[in-house]
Amino acid sequence: MNYRNFRLRHLVLAGAIAFTPMSVMANESVGSTLEDFFTAALDYSPRLKISEQRKAIGEARYDAAKGQLLPQISGQATLTDNERDNGTTTTDFDGERYSVQLRQVLFNWEAFSARRQAISEQDRSEAEYYYELSTVLTEVAEKYFNVLQAQGEVASNQAELDAVKKQLSQIDGQYKKKLAQVTDLLQAQASVAAVESDQIRLQSDLDLAKEALRSASGLGVGKLNDLSDSARSPATSTGLEEWVAMAYDNNYQIKAKEHAIQAAHEGIERRKGAYFPTASLIVERQDSDVGFDNAPIRKTETTYYGVDINVPIWLGGSRGANVREARSLHAIAESELEQIKLDTSELVRSAYLQYKASESSIRAAQSLYDSTTKTADAMAKGFELGTVTNVDVLNAIRDQYQAQRRLQEAKYDSIKFYLILKREAGSLTAEDMVEISRLFKSAASISVNEFGSLFPS
Repeated sequence: MNYRNFRLRHLVLAGAIAFTPMSVMANESVGSTLEDFFTAALDYSPRLKISEQRKAIGEARYDAAKGQLLPQISGQATLTDNERDNGTTTTDFDGERYSVQLRQVLFNWEAFSARRQAISEQDRSEAEYYYELSTVLTEVAEKYFNVLQAQGEVASNQAELDAVKKQLSQIDGQYKKKLAQVTDLLQAQASVAAVESDQIRLQSDLDLAKEALRSASGLGVGKLNDLSDSARSPATSTGLEEWVAMAYDNNYQIKAKEHAIQAAHEGIERRKGAYFPTASLIVERQDSDVGFDNAPIRKTETTYYGVDINVPIWLGGSRGANVREARSLHAIAESELEQIKLDTSELVRSAYLQYKASESSIRAAQSLYDSTTKTADAMAKGFELGTVTNVDVLNAIRDQYQAQRRLQEAKYDSIKFYLILKREAGSLTAEDMVEISRLFKSAASISVNEFGSLFPS
């Protein structure tokens, strides 16, 4: 897989500019659309910055390892003031020696393996970076939906409170006319108090959800674009085992561990290279007017070509210890890959099953909400006619708004499970981003082309 074609950062930024409100583009610290928080998170997330720098380290290490195999050129200059006494005469003279040397590796198994290891490490760091990138985006989306869900619950609670207060007002009027008992009035007051208590809890949940979104993106939470009434998570006909197989092929964490195994294998080869001889081509040009022991000589110009061969014989057993260490690191990398596959399979299966179950949950919650709404309306009319009790009306109101909140929760959970499934399967595409954006009431009309280059082909 060519990770360098994965230009998600630049495409999200470009796509966000295409349909981001002018208030956000004016560098205000408050966001409203999902794209606002995506854009902010890409520049804000410390985790992403750490992963990005690790990727840069991998690239630098590859360049360093490659550089060891390229020609090495060095120069040397020596200027001396000499006094030579041969027992009979003393001579003072200046000495000069200049040299330029080129050294080119011909054979060095350790250096060759180090370069291959650096390539695998670079690919590993890139895969880890892109997994972190997808994680940041899905977490921001999840926290965005959490805020919307919490806002919906607060609004539903407020509507329930208004309905219960209206019922209390009716009972209070009847009580003053001696048409209702004090127990009915107390029951209605208790219901109002219970809903007001829930309101405090739900408002706290909303504040916490906003803080979590702000913490993930560094952007304050403004008036968010809500989901449209007909919003549903994108449908998929792919089966569970196909999702798992897709994750094994495309998941960036699995890819990273596969590269780690290859890097560990090259680490073994690198350690074995210490047993092999090395050979280098040497070309040197030297100008000097001093010879052995700085004896003065006529100025000479020397150019020579040679091959430097070094044969290691005994290094105190350190080479064998290094090979054993490298083999253990390779075994650890293989076990880590198996563990990541198990964890990924569990996540994919869990997200898939919950996603599929959410489809039925939405239908059931919609049916329950419709039923409880009709029941609450009927109970309200029955109460006015005196055919049902106050308790029946209050219970019906409670059931109606609980069903409404359950329906909202089921819708948001479905989208969140879908995003997790796509992330773990490594299959997020431009089409997915477009589909999610179209779920919102105020979403701008965007095209796949606006996101295209952000995703790998």
